Amino acid sequence: MDMRLDFFARPVSVKALKHIVSAGKAVADSTLPRATLELVALRVSQINGCGYCVDMHTKDAVHAGETPQRVNLVAVWREATVFTDAERAALELAEQGTRIADAAGGVPDEVWANAAKHYDEDQLAALVSAVAVLNALNRLNVITQRPAGDYQPGQFG
Repeated sequence: MDMRLDFFARPVSVKALKHIVSAGKAVADSTLPRATLELVALRVSQINGCGYCVDMHTKDAVHAGETPQRVNLVAVWREATVFTDAERAALELAEQGTRIADAAGGVPDEVWANAAKHYDEDQLAALVSAVAVLNALNRLNVITQRPAGDYQPGQFG
């Protein structure tokens, strides 16, 4: 697959990416557990079919100490016993937030309430922001057909 547009080579897209990446940095610097953030990033990217981001977040998760078993089971987290209740709540919120167009009315109250049982308001803000940023980045990569496979852990900071 050939990439349609190199986002790092166009002044407008470089400027836009700078702001999106900055938003992602704010999330990374939050108190949301790193493992949760990596699992959510991977699941959102799987749902959106973003090969580049699936590659990135799989490698970054393992590099950060996540087990291959948990990384491999993110796509089927409901059936897997390796995730905490808090991680399950985050994954459910991430899925509902990513599939927002599929559900009239948006994220169900029960999903929000379950996440709120496990995360404080700052962490919830980080989680919602992470889902939004990841969805934006996934869409940029999917639209431009950015190929997967060459990402190196920690490549972007």
